[in-house]
Amino acid sequence: MTQTEDFYRIQRLPPYVFEEVNNLKSSLRGQGRDIIDLGMGNPDMPPPDHVIEKLVETARNPRAHRYSASKGIGGLRKAIARYYQRRFDVPLNPDTEVVATLGSKEGFANLAQAITAPQDIVLSPDPAYPIHAYGFIIAGGVVGAIPALSPEQYLAGLHEAAKSTRAKVMVLNYPSNPTAQTVELDFYRDAVALARKHDIIIFSDLAYSEIYYETPPPSIFQVEGAKDVAVEVNSLSKTFSMAGWRVGMAVGNERLISALARVKSYLDYGAFTPIQVAAVAALDGPVSAIDEIRATYRARRDTLIDHFNKAGWEIPVPAASMFAWAPIPEKYAALGSVAFAKLLMEEADVAVAPGLGFGERGDGHVRIGLVENQQRIRQAARNLKRLFSA
Repeated sequence: MTQTEDFYRIQRLPPYVFEEVNNLKSSLRGQGRDIIDLGMGNPDMPPPDHVIEKLVETARNPRAHRYSASKGIGGLRKAIARYYQRRFDVPLNPDTEVVATLGSKEGFANLAQAITAPQDIVLSPDPAYPIHAYGFIIAGGVVGAIPALSPEQYLAGLHEAAKSTRAKVMVLNYPSNPTAQTVELDFYRDAVALARKHDIIIFSDLAYSEIYYETPPPSIFQVEGAKDVAVEVNSLSKTFSMAGWRVGMAVGNERLISALARVKSYLDYGAFTPIQVAAVAALDGPVSAIDEIRATYRARRDTLIDHFNKAGWEIPVPAASMFAWAPIPEKYAALGSVAFAKLLMEEADVAVAPGLGFGERGDGHVRIGLVENQQRIRQAARNLKRLFSA
């Protein structure tokens, strides 16, 4: 057996749309081209100093290098509960309603593994972050892609799908990756009522809870009864610029959290203990550390919107997340998102993420990450202006 196509779970995955664009980026950089990479959502800022200092301090303890705990050390689970109480006024039992995960992506994927039976139906947004659908596909589920070009469209689609299918799970992600859209508590109230009526589990992804520019995004658990049907994943990756540390959380319904903890007990020993201790320092640390990171993203957002608009590309202003969801300019709309993304690299030295990688309904857009400094964003705008004016 030599071909990956022989493997059942690999067969269930589509071609990786981003690979074609990433290969071109590598090729152009190999030729010495300076590609301004606004494609991958990879934070470029350092974590707060006190978090790094706690990591180093803890790593000097010989006992810190032993196996950790798959559901997270007690101190971290308690810090997560404190964060939810402080930020959302939501009480959590750190022993039964909290699991520390290796980032929100791992938590989401292993939750899908824990609860999905073959052919279970999952309602997922389109466009969406790929793990929202493919975590369930890998686990053997069947995904119903619901149009999600706006929260209202998605909620209406969920209502229709719940009437006509025996869905087991619905996925929510606000602030959204890739669309940067946000919702208020009324959205969650409606979703929780729908889930309770049709006996559907809610997976809520709140990874961008702290990267916002207007109203702070709510948690689904601010809605009464949400714990009966929901589990929520979150992450320190963007909040504290700790993406490579791989530390996040899953919280909520005891039965779902117990299932996740059980699966994780067979798969991993948790994050490196010094990382978990440093994560406690991050969660319990000064709010100013989060404010500084958010302010940097806000300044980049404003620079991008202003200068790209002057270059001839009008982009909606994102209310949250570290992304802008940009419609392909009319002049290039017929290309589709993959060909347009390749054109930007080849002719303007600017990399973006093609919307098709987030679902069929994303093909008219590209996702732009706020992952370069303002000077580089302005340079990207100058490059684009030359292309658009040609």
